Amino acid sequence: MRGVQGLKRTPFTGAYPDGVAEWIDVFGYATPVTWGDPGAEHGAVRNRAAAMDFSMLLKWDIRGPSAVDVVNRVFSRDVARQKPGRISYGVVTSEAGMMVDDCTVFLHDPEHVRMFGANPRVGEFLAAQAPGDVAVTQRRDDLADLSVQGPKSREILQRLTGTDLSSAALPYYSFVAGVEMAGIPAQISRIGYTGELGFEVLVPADRAVPFWDALFEAGSGDGLLPAGAATVMMCRIEAGMIMGEIEYDETMTPYECRMGWAVDLRKGEFQGKSALARAKDSPRVDVVSVVLTGEGECDGAPLTVDGERIGHVTMAIPSPHLGGRMLGLARVDVEHAAPGTVLDVGADGGPDGDRGGDRTATIVRMPVYDPQRTRVRR
Repeated sequence: MRGVQGLKRTPFTGAYPDGVAEWIDVFGYATPVTWGDPGAEHGAVRNRAAAMDFSMLLKWDIRGPSAVDVVNRVFSRDVARQKPGRISYGVVTSEAGMMVDDCTVFLHDPEHVRMFGANPRVGEFLAAQAPGDVAVTQRRDDLADLSVQGPKSREILQRLTGTDLSSAALPYYSFVAGVEMAGIPAQISRIGYTGELGFEVLVPADRAVPFWDALFEAGSGDGLLPAGAATVMMCRIEAGMIMGEIEYDETMTPYECRMGWAVDLRKGEFQGKSALARAKDSPRVDVVSVVLTGEGECDGAPLTVDGERIGHVTMAIPSPHLGGRMLGLARVDVEHAAPGTVLDVGADGGPDGDRGGDRTATIVRMPVYDPQRTRVRR
């Protein structure tokens, strides 16, 4: 791991195969960008299966008689209506109704809720709402999280457990805890960040390496590969999935980053509810998919119409799904957010100067990959 001194290792790091070509810092953890061929890693996700380490995400356990109520005071969805074994995806906002994090909530039972996110402020909000008989505990250090994504993911994981992983037994956005995977206690969830059939597996941190080894032995005949952050970015952009501090920040409401559907204004009081009710019908910006002409990096590049700046590219990648054409996500004014709108790509203001030139960005319908999102539900 030369070149990543000072960064933490995840529980799976010791199992990584040799050949990581580049590392980045994700929440203070050394994270592989790629093992050298992001196209091959992307191909594994789309056509076979790939494993991606998500252990750096924050994980809070909320336990106690009013655990559901504590989460409900912070989270935008109504956890009281959620059934045990189901997962809900929603947002946490500030009191001003501005985005803090997009989170997943796992209801184990009325006295045990688990919440995943990326912003430590969510834990502070939960702790502030918790009465003395409710404990909010951060579990990142003792739970390893491996995302196994792709058409072969179920088949490979099924070889490691007697628990039925079929779609009938484990539907999309459901989970099962207390199962064994290769003899290791695990929680298995039908979720992902790729737009493919996929699962996330939580195992004790001290069993992460044997789980990785067992998984790759089970998937050796199916082309299972490890995949890094470059592939995660490719897949999420093709699937139209947002990321905090890139597609949204605390200057935006959920209605301005495609998360308005996840705000339940019918539920009881929760943090930011009044501000969200006021903001619902007056979004200023939207997040859209754009296909860009030309090649080369354009992250952060301004988008203009008749010389007037109306937004910027948040992140763009050469999309394998589009034959290598540049595909990005962008924040744009709502007046210019309709599919088919052609925008000019201006200078990004970076050290390389004007990366715009004659480039254009055409807004297209989101998501570009699997528009009906049928693959995740197989």
